[in-house]
Amino acid sequence: MLIQQNVDGSNFFHRPWAEFKVGFGDPSGNYWLGNDLLSQLTLTGRYKLRFDLQSRSNPGNWYNAEYSTFRVLPETDNYRVVVTDFSGNATDAFAWYHNGMMFTTHDRDNDRQSGNCATVTRGGFWHNTCFRCGVTVSNTRPAPWRFIWHRLPGGWDLQTSRMWLECK
Repeated sequence: MLIQQNVDGSNFFHRPWAEFKVGFGDPSGNYWLGNDLLSQLTLTGRYKLRFDLQSRSNPGNWYNAEYSTFRVLPETDNYRVVVTDFSGNATDAFAWYHNGMMFTTHDRDNDRQSGNCATVTRGGFWHNTCFRCGVTVSNTRPAPWRFIWHRLPGGWDLQTSRMWLECK
């Protein structure tokens, strides 16, 4: 099941909390499933998370990062993410830096940065101080606040990203 897709690194994910809560976009383009549904699905523990990543500098190659533990807690805990147990041919840019973070949007700041990471990066996400996994970030931002995956073997800048829920 598709959770997120960013096909162009635009400002598409610069949205308020209420929109991330219910989801937006179209699965054939830029897309976010919705944090309420994501929380309901992942609290059962039946799913793992997979990222498919396409590097901008090496667009013929796709990379993946999988996490066998992935849960999104309810809105009462600001959709805090629990993610562990990495495998894949990408690097672990998500769990090592974002595990335990609450979701942040430009109108609801839950990150550890002195400012609001979602405002700076133009994308809501489980920001820490801000990110190493910038799959909802705009490519129009200057480095380092752009659409990236930290230490991706084919180059950090992304062409496309997808997040999937997969049955265990």
